[in-house]
Amino acid sequence: VFAVTDSNGAGVVLKPENDTSVFYFFLNPMQANATLTQLKGANDEMDLKVSAFSLGKIWFNLLNGDPEREVKLTSPGAEDGEGETTKGVEYRLVPDTRDLLGARMLLTMTPEDGEAMKESGGMTPEMAQAAIKKAMEDSPKFKSTYNEIPVFTIAQMRMQKQPSEGEEGEPITLLPMYFSMQNMVGTWQEFMKQAPTDVQGVEPAINLMSLKDLVEMMQKESEIDWRHVVLVPPAPVGADSETSASTATVADPMAQMGGATLGDE
Repeated sequence: VFAVTDSNGAGVVLKPENDTSVFYFFLNPMQANATLTQLKGANDEMDLKVSAFSLGKIWFNLLNGDPEREVKLTSPGAEDGEGETTKGVEYRLVPDTRDLLGARMLLTMTPEDGEAMKESGGMTPEMAQAAIKKAMEDSPKFKSTYNEIPVFTIAQMRMQKQPSEGEEGEPITLLPMYFSMQNMVGTWQEFMKQAPTDVQGVEPAINLMSLKDLVEMMQKESEIDWRHVVLVPPAPVGADSETSASTATVADPMAQMGGATLGDE
């Protein structure tokens, strides 16, 4: 995840509401860069940058850590050592607004909406406007713009992690879970272009859950081997991204039917 910091990596705490002190983390680096641009525009003398942080560490230590943790706040331009110690800094993890809307739409679209789209050959502008209005007003979850993070997965999709160089063994099959719905759908569409003709019409079974619920499930006894689940960070559409240092390819989601993988030429 990404946040605006000074040149030493110290976080920039903002006061967006009354006396609230807030530190923002962003899943999408473009949102962090936009915040950086705004802050530099307000004070071009501030030496700021976008820094990357471990989601696992900030999730447990900050987002779900001690709310009374003491933090030292220093004003821009202050001398080293100056500043005040305060408590109650609020940490907010901000998802991409497009993914929030996508999650709300998944929760509010009905089978009748799907049939109407099929009959019209796709989503018309009128349908899109009605769907967005319904999503914004009626969604039971993902109503907040922060700390309620949607995670998407397609039930039929798997990835293969190849053994590291010099190691022996079979590829490991992984279930990818995406923070970006657009990345997930794009990966599925790329695979389907190369899939056998008889499976190209398969509709993806999209599942949705919150990151909070996912983490809680991981901490309980489960039949799921969470070592075989990979969280895929957002990537610019069209960019080549890897889910790990090892080579990963998207396996045939209809594995029992055979077929190619996305990495095959």
